[in-house]
Amino acid sequence: MFRFLALPAVLAAGVAVGALVPEVYDGTKALWAATGLDAPAKSTTEGGNAGHSHGGHSHGAHAHGEGEKERPEGVVTLSPEQITAAKITVAPVDKGILSRKLTVPGTVAPDAERVARVAAKVIGTVAELRKRLGDTVEKGEVVAVLDSREVADAKNDYIAAHVGRELQETLFERDHTLRDKGISAEQVFLKARTALIEARLKVDLARQKLSALGVPDAEVAKLAEAPNPTKKFVSVEDEHMAGLDRAPMLGLQRYELRAPISGRVIERRVDVGAPVNDEGQEKEIYTIADLSWVWVELAVPTGDLSAIMEGQAVTLGTGDDKATTTGKIVFVSPMLDAQTRTAKVIASVKNETMAWRPGSYATVQVAVEQESVSLRLPRSALQNVEGEQVVFVRTKDGFEKREVVTGKGDAEAVEVVFGLDAGEEVAVTNAFVLKAELGKAEAEHEH
Repeated sequence: MFRFLALPAVLAAGVAVGALVPEVYDGTKALWAATGLDAPAKSTTEGGNAGHSHGGHSHGAHAHGEGEKERPEGVVTLSPEQITAAKITVAPVDKGILSRKLTVPGTVAPDAERVARVAAKVIGTVAELRKRLGDTVEKGEVVAVLDSREVADAKNDYIAAHVGRELQETLFERDHTLRDKGISAEQVFLKARTALIEARLKVDLARQKLSALGVPDAEVAKLAEAPNPTKKFVSVEDEHMAGLDRAPMLGLQRYELRAPISGRVIERRVDVGAPVNDEGQEKEIYTIADLSWVWVELAVPTGDLSAIMEGQAVTLGTGDDKATTTGKIVFVSPMLDAQTRTAKVIASVKNETMAWRPGSYATVQVAVEQESVSLRLPRSALQNVEGEQVVFVRTKDGFEKREVVTGKGDAEAVEVVFGLDAGEEVAVTNAFVLKAELGKAEAEHEH
């Protein structure tokens, strides 16, 4: 093995000598043939040398092929398809905001202004439960029905008051006519007038009682309608009974409970047939919550409390790099917890995707200080190449390495002081792929 490796060295020496002494070259040429290799071209001084030198550097073994171009330094050539496949995204450099953020833990809770309880205002028994846990409800929708003697009595009182008013109106009109004709005395007319006023007051009182019980106005108006009589009067003598002999109204004991807000049922506290609202009995039927907005309760130490103000922007995260959302602080408590020495701070956050469930924990960043900069660059775009801080600027053929000088910064971005112009597009994700590609190209060029 060692003999085989030594042979080319000897032959090479012979070639070197043969360049000066033709006889030596002729002798070594036979040895090259014995190895199965072609001997190098004979060096001459008449322009036939195979490997001429410039400035002492021979190009015989490293000459570039005809038409081959050297790649410019610091350039990574990629097609749009290759950029897409590498999941490299670009974004223009422009002015922006740098923020100093305070990170505190938080607990998600329902927005107290978007939680409502469906309560029974009357004593009764649950006849129907029309919603289950998790169901979506609309404001004003009937969610449960009770059977209540209290409601039945109130409706009967209203109907009776309404009928009494109709009777007093008829008597008043009769006495008014008789007085005008001089048939009836003034005292009789005044008595009829007083009775009508009292009848109207009874109707108003009965209506207010139904309203206090939560009976809708449309249902109250329906009670006031004169139902069809139980029989038809054919004789003139019986016509005076028309309107007084009413058909019975069924279902007066039914009491409908309606949703006070739109949202989802998050709690059901009773079953069908359960008595409600009496002493020792359940008063609430459902709890409804609109979770499209939630609160995040923060415990801020006293040392950081001076930097927290209502209206400040917050960013929520779960701590595992999943999707985040934004919100703002709506309440800063003026009181401190006696045990933890922290102040309660509440942030309101939009929750359209229902990603934030009440009771879960969140990592909250509060923007306590903000500063505007002329050029803002995401930190993900910065790469370190041979001790230089660089970014990769998008070109028509791919990307170009560009050294930059940065200034102030926050956890997400930095200010660009030198090296970029506004509007230039740089790689902001997977820029490390370009760094690796650049190192590979430079290594190939050096070889």
